[in-house]
Amino acid sequence: MIKEKDKGAACFRTTIGGQALIEGIMMRGPEKQAIVCRTGEDMTEKVEDLRLGSSRPKILRLPLIRGVVTFGDSMVKGVRAITYSASLLPEEEQEKDKLDLWLENKLGSEKAEKAVIAVAAVLGIALALGLLIFLPTLLVSFIPGLESRFMLRNLLEGLVKLVIFFCYLWLCSRMSEMKRLFAYHGAEHKTIFCYEKGLPLTVENVRPQSRFHPRCGTSFLLVVIIIGLFAGMLIQLDNTALRMLCRLALLPAVVALSYELNRWVGRHDNVLTAVLSWPGKQLQRLTTNEPEDGMIECAIRALELVIPEEKGADEW
Repeated sequence: MIKEKDKGAACFRTTIGGQALIEGIMMRGPEKQAIVCRTGEDMTEKVEDLRLGSSRPKILRLPLIRGVVTFGDSMVKGVRAITYSASLLPEEEQEKDKLDLWLENKLGSEKAEKAVIAVAAVLGIALALGLLIFLPTLLVSFIPGLESRFMLRNLLEGLVKLVIFFCYLWLCSRMSEMKRLFAYHGAEHKTIFCYEKGLPLTVENVRPQSRFHPRCGTSFLLVVIIIGLFAGMLIQLDNTALRMLCRLALLPAVVALSYELNRWVGRHDNVLTAVLSWPGKQLQRLTTNEPEDGMIECAIRALELVIPEEKGADEW
């Protein structure tokens, strides 16, 4: 159990982050990743050792490059975690389509699971690119009078992208299944806040914490969109197809810059960082809900499983 810090002690920022799952939580620390899911009255736990960042080749740990590597790694592990949490649902609640059954028959359950994860990752990337890169560029191309007015066209593309992004999250927030997922998201944020304040990890201490955390993945996506708007100023082309290709080519640099900005904001506490983190916190009004006690218990257990033995080893 974590000892409560003195009231005058400064709070620290942890590198531990999490992700809401289907009836569960994934927490990722500097050394381990833990998945804890509700299975009836009990909780199912799965802990995996992580490849430490320091063990990666030096080039992959350089600024700008590390952001793209971390984003890709987090996405793959996130899809795996979601797939695992879905597999824990009761048989009657699991929906397997013909493709899933065909893959299991042809490849076996283990290989079929890897294939499903790969397909899900590819489809997720395709959906994100389609909604947030290709569709806004295509829609704005139908507006007359924008020839050679590159700055105006880029601003309109950015506006359409933000509208699509907000509408997508709003629609998700109205779905009953997503409401529970977002409540687990809220439990994750509250638990991390409690840990960062040095309070004992109990439901009573976690519940009053804020569900709006400045280092949230949803906030990161918003930063990607905004930086992408500025990066789009470099595109001085009228051809729609070429504009799409240029935006796709700029995406790794946009992700890298967004990661470094989020990293800097997470390490500092001043007026500027408060202003920069404010839009992301407001966006979390859509992507987080107040959790139930059972959800908080999942988040607490997942966090306890990834806290490093060496005190301060997870400090941001």
